Amino acid sequence: MYQWRKFEFFEEKFSGKVPEDIAGKIQCCSSGKGRIVLGCDDGTASLLDRGLKFNYGFQAHSSSVLFLQQLKQRNFLVTVGEDEQIASQPPAVCLKIFDFDKMEPEGTSTSSPDCIQILRIFTNQFPEAKITSFLVLEEAPPLLLIVIGLDNGSIYCIQGDIARERIKRFKLQVDNHSDKSQSSVTGLGFRVDGQVLQLFAVTPNTVNLFNMHTQAPTRQTLDQIGSSVTSVAMTDRTEFIIGRPEAIYFYEVDGRGPCWAFEGEKKFLGWFRGYLLCVFDDQRTGKNTFNVYDLKNRLIAHSIVVNEVSQMLCEWGNIILILEDKSTLCIGEKDMESKLDMLFKKNLYTVAINLVQSQQADAAATAEVLRKYGDHLYSKQDFDEAMAQYIHTIEHLEPSYVIQKFLDAQRIHNLTNYLEKLHEKGLASKDHTTLLLNCYTKLKDVEKLNEFIKSEDGVGEQKFDVETAIRVCRAANYHEHAMYEEALQYINSLELSQAGVTVKEYGKILIEHKPAETVEILMRLCTEESELSMKGASSGAFISMLPSPIDFLNIFVHYPHALLEFLEKYTCKVKDSSAQVEIHNTLLELYLSHDLDFPAISQSNIDEGGNDLASSKSVSNGKAILNKKDVNDEKGRQERRRKGLTLFKSAWPSELEQPLYDVDLAIILCEMNDFKEGLLFLYEKMKLFKEVIACYMQVHDHEGLIACCKRLGDLGKGGDPSLWADLLKYFGELGEDCSKEVKEILAYIERDDILPPIVVLQTLAKNPCLSLSVIKDYIARKLEHESQLIEEDRRAMEKYQEESSIMRKEIQDLRTNARIFQLSKCTACTFTLDLPAVHFMCMHSFHQRCLGDNEKECPECAPEYRAVLETKRSLEQSSKNPDQFFQLVKSSKDGFSVIADYFGKGIISKTSNGPSEAIGSNSASSGNDF
Repeated sequence: MYQWRKFEFFEEKFSGKVPEDIAGKIQCCSSGKGRIVLGCDDGTASLLDRGLKFNYGFQAHSSSVLFLQQLKQRNFLVTVGEDEQIASQPPAVCLKIFDFDKMEPEGTSTSSPDCIQILRIFTNQFPEAKITSFLVLEEAPPLLLIVIGLDNGSIYCIQGDIARERIKRFKLQVDNHSDKSQSSVTGLGFRVDGQVLQLFAVTPNTVNLFNMHTQAPTRQTLDQIGSSVTSVAMTDRTEFIIGRPEAIYFYEVDGRGPCWAFEGEKKFLGWFRGYLLCVFDDQRTGKNTFNVYDLKNRLIAHSIVVNEVSQMLCEWGNIILILEDKSTLCIGEKDMESKLDMLFKKNLYTVAINLVQSQQADAAATAEVLRKYGDHLYSKQDFDEAMAQYIHTIEHLEPSYVIQKFLDAQRIHNLTNYLEKLHEKGLASKDHTTLLLNCYTKLKDVEKLNEFIKSEDGVGEQKFDVETAIRVCRAANYHEHAMYEEALQYINSLELSQAGVTVKEYGKILIEHKPAETVEILMRLCTEESELSMKGASSGAFISMLPSPIDFLNIFVHYPHALLEFLEKYTCKVKDSSAQVEIHNTLLELYLSHDLDFPAISQSNIDEGGNDLASSKSVSNGKAILNKKDVNDEKGRQERRRKGLTLFKSAWPSELEQPLYDVDLAIILCEMNDFKEGLLFLYEKMKLFKEVIACYMQVHDHEGLIACCKRLGDLGKGGDPSLWADLLKYFGELGEDCSKEVKEILAYIERDDILPPIVVLQTLAKNPCLSLSVIKDYIARKLEHESQLIEEDRRAMEKYQEESSIMRKEIQDLRTNARIFQLSKCTACTFTLDLPAVHFMCMHSFHQRCLGDNEKECPECAPEYRAVLETKRSLEQSSKNPDQFFQLVKSSKDGFSVIADYFGKGIISKTSNGPSEAIGSNSASSGNDF
């Protein structure tokens, strides 16, 4: 024991005295449910809260409390104590159960828990003896198992629902020695392992184990040496601990386990968070010593000399000692950081590592301790051992922290070891791969290099970045380790899905060194040329299984020439791809770009033998792959633009409303790359005619501008006649002589009557280079035409005035003069008119029998009158539809005439909503008075 290191991993939280409310001598204690319960020789049980503050006390027994236990699952307190009987009899030993959830008021200021059961421990079948130990096990609620050890070697057991007195009693016999001092049961402990329940029992001579789960409990002797003092405990691993003067022993179900030679008379044993707690008599000082042992790390975590200890228990995450003089001491464990700082200051890194591992600290905390230990060893130049610690920090410590310490050439072996471990765990980056391969080449360790490159964790799964490995091997002249042809053959041998994954991962380096062959592999992957198609798979089902070219675009980032070739081949082969839009977008971007740049073109012109092939033509599947000069020249650029325009048209057939590419992207590409032909096509397809002529205006292409307006300005063919007005405005603001163009434009404006002459004059007046002779003939013709219209309107006006005058006279005559009806025949039957007859103001007369029930209107004039009324109602309905009115104004060449027509028909003017009265329908019935 004296060889073990001592540390102060615990500290005193607080100390003090037991509250003065507790007057009796403390004989027993228990903890749980966030409180401590103390039992005294005066029969009281007192409850203490956190900080050992007195909560309340109550009279549990009338004489004394011998044992008590606070249950963990239910809020019960089980006590054993003496209760006074009549004066002539000794006190009776009783077992009581108190329910803290049920309180009984006593007076006004105190209360006590409800005592829900009282049992006599000793009966005729269970004779009285001195109780030496007591333990309660909570089985499945509401069952309890209470065991009571006696000084005669017996154990009384009470099992069942004790609160309801549904119990059974039985006895276990441990030892039957004549000398009670040698047969007393000094310690008990339950061991629960699933459905297996066992009971440890200790006497001065033996250590026993009872199997309680059998029908009749059986006893097994584990040791022939026991303990005469009550110093036992159970670990969290269900081991039974016994303290003897010479050592502390651990017992399991199969017998004695390890022992620890801690000398001294053991008074109390306990187990706290993996630590062994021990209070023993120190013969040298005559006082008690309290030690906290870390058995895993073989160290004393805390040691303190105290006066005589009365009770020891654990609660609130602390260890509480109650001394005989009723003073208290509360001890708590320091946090991990404080403990580690203490060890780091003493350079006790191995202890620190063992400590964090034994206390199951998180991996990051363990890695931090290992890092500090590695730094300590590195400072002592113990590089091998330092690297061993750094390797344990992989996954938690940034690799660059370690790598920079071992970049010296003398420590290349340590660095190589660390980088190998990084790759084994799959945490290496491209830079790590480069560094490791450089280490191999510097060491000229070809065997390790071969082992590293050819090792595989699974089919096609490498532990490193292949592209980086190939680049480093080629730079170090290890060409046999960078065999591209074999790689391509291997990919060809793989299944469709595996081949796709492999090409995605390693396609960049393959396209750099073997562009033609890589494109061919991609074509087989993305089209029906693979083996599966040859086996008879249906076309539709098979295409849905194939990868899309879009999935492989990332491998062409630096090689747009190869991408262009691949996409052109694919579009020629596959016409109904689900990724048509994305493919066409990519092709358009390639076609319309100003040039194609190949940053690694020189590498693609070097064959495997190192011969320069720049002067020869690179052949790709029978087609020449353009070199940098060819791509960038004007001829190549014009050819790509031609293809781009062809794609614009072919991917937007007339039957489709939207094209098979992104229109917005296409417009942006055309504008960025100054592709006028494509822009004109797109604007025209989108019916953005004004943008079309704006393109011609920007380049001052007057001939093309007029030709465009002839094509797009014809309303009969779906064009926009207003384009001619925009065209006239353009030439009016041009500031140069454009008489020829203006005359041609005026001819179309005059033909379709697009603009009034005054607007034409105002527009062209802004161009100082135009003379009046340009519009002289146009103005003369317009004036003559306007004069003819004025004359026609004047004659029509005179006609309407004359007709209106006649109608007014007729109305006035009807209102003021009598009408004489002289018809002698019925208008309907043409027979001689006789009475009764009906005469109408329209001068038609009828037999009453010829009219039938309809005597209110003339049958001859009614249809014409109804037509007039229907026309009026139609006009009134039109006045309630403003959209129709504005549409007519907008579509008419002369919007003013539409407005005038609406006024003339009375649609816009204020009209009466009352019923109309027909003058011609008034009738007069003639009878005898006629």
